[in-house]
Amino acid sequence: MLIQTKIQIDKENHEFIKQVYKDLHYKSLSEYMREAVNTKVEEDRRRLRELKRRAAMEMIGRAPHDNVFESIEGEDFENR
Repeated sequence: MLIQTKIQIDKENHEFIKQVYKDLHYKSLSEYMREAVNTKVEEDRRRLRELKRRAAMEMIGRAPHDNVFESIEGEDFENR
């Protein structure tokens, strides 16, 4: 379901879009705008995921971790 909203863009950009949206095979001016917004939102979502991923990796690196193999360290597994 699409939600109608108003946006403001530069006059130069609006004139350009009005001239080229048909040449670029868009059905309407609205479709061009919708596509542009969707592309930007998708790009921003990727950037946000990457920022969250980096922050999580930094937090993991700072957290102390236990040596889970401490109880068997020094054992000779080849001669078992």
